Amino acid sequence: MFEYDLAHWTTFLLAALLLNIAPGPDMAYILSHTVTGGRKAGFAAMFGIWSGAFLYVILTALGLAAVIAASATAFSIVKWVGVAYLFWLAIGAFRSKGSPLDISKNSNQLNPTAIFKQGMFIHLLNPKVATFFIAFLPQFVVEGAGPVWAQLMLHGTLIIVTAAFVEPPLIYAGDRITGRLRESQKLQRWLDRALGSVFVAFGVKLAMYER
Repeated sequence: MFEYDLAHWTTFLLAALLLNIAPGPDMAYILSHTVTGGRKAGFAAMFGIWSGAFLYVILTALGLAAVIAASATAFSIVKWVGVAYLFWLAIGAFRSKGSPLDISKNSNQLNPTAIFKQGMFIHLLNPKVATFFIAFLPQFVVEGAGPVWAQLMLHGTLIIVTAAFVEPPLIYAGDRITGRLRESQKLQRWLDRALGSVFVAFGVKLAMYER
C-alpha cells in the first residue's frame, strides 16, 4: 500500500509546501490573532484551521465533500452561513474597546478555545475548501497504490503536516515582533479593528465566490 515513486513524492511535497507558503486567508487569520493576542492566540487559530481542514479531508475521502461542490443548494447554504459568521465576528472585533494585554500575566484573556472554534468554523463554512480538496487531492491518486479513500486521506493529511513546518515559525516571529506593542491600549484597539477588517475581507471574498 502507498507505493509511490520519488517523482510522485517530489511533486506532491513541493506543491504542498508552495500551498502553505503562499499568503492566503488561513495565514492572514493566524497572523492576525498572533498580532492581537500573542503566541497562544496564534497557535489556537492555527489548530482551529488545521482541524477544519482535516475534517474536510475526511469528507473528501468519504465522498461527502463532493455533494457540497456539486449541489448548488448545499453550496449556497454553506457559503452564506459562512459569510454571516464572518461578518458577525467582524462586528465583535469592531466593537472591542481594546485593553492593554500582557501575555505573561493575562493569558486567560486570550480565550484560545473561542479562537480555535472560530478558525475551525471559518474553514468548515468555506465551500471553497471543499472545492479545493476535491480538485487537488485526486491528482495524486495512483492506480494500484492503495484504496482511493486511503490515498486521499494520506495526501490531505500530509498537506496539514507540511503546514507544521511553515506556520509555527511565523507565529513565533510575529509574537516576538509585536509583544511589547500589545501593551498599548490604543494600539490594541486598532489591532482589533484590523482583525475585524480581515474578517470583512474574508466575508466579501467568500460572498463573491461562485462554483
